[in-house]
Amino acid sequence: MSGMARLGGLAAAIILLTWISAGSALAHCDTMDGPVVILAKKALEKGDVTLILPWVAKEKEGGIREAFDLTSAVRGRGAKEKELADRYFFETLVRVHREAEGAPFTGLKPAGLDLGPAIPAADKALETGNPKPMLALIEEKIHEGIHRYYVEAMERKKHAGESMEAGREYVQAYVPYLHFVERLYVDATTPIAHGAGDVGGGSRRHPEPAPAGKHAH
Repeated sequence: MSGMARLGGLAAAIILLTWISAGSALAHCDTMDGPVVILAKKALEKGDVTLILPWVAKEKEGGIREAFDLTSAVRGRGAKEKELADRYFFETLVRVHREAEGAPFTGLKPAGLDLGPAIPAADKALETGNPKPMLALIEEKIHEGIHRYYVEAMERKKHAGESMEAGREYVQAYVPYLHFVERLYVDATTPIAHGAGDVGGGSRRHPEPAPAGKHAH
């Protein structure tokens, strides 16, 4: 498939937009080792609430400042008080942050959750300033996905004219192939705005195409 080679440059943008906008990206902000809580810990230790304010909407800034001041006042009274005060601030902060994303807050999740390969790779790229490992990961997956649907559709197309049943089998492979490619293109060309929706801050969620032979129009 010589044409597949030309997809390399587009591959990164497509899958990055698709994966980062999925539920695991939102869950990343819910965890005790996610970027929101990590920065909140630094803000509390330094006594500087401004470190965390960029993660909340401007109209919610007053509430976060108040929660920060209350937490700071309580956490110096003892180990147990510090633990409870910190937890209160983390939960308040993450809840407000998720409200801006249009997503519900169901409580803080423990550190070490499996977020899949994409989220850690995206974070690592920003930490190191080197996006190449992330792009390699993404390009591999998009090639695998398109190749799988293409091969299935191409094989069935070869026999589509042999019988009515063979023709239907081709259509059943052709439709998910087309939808898969279209979904990737739309995601790659549609900007994602933070806070514009309930999944990933605004990206549309497209249903995963059903396996060939089970696709419903």
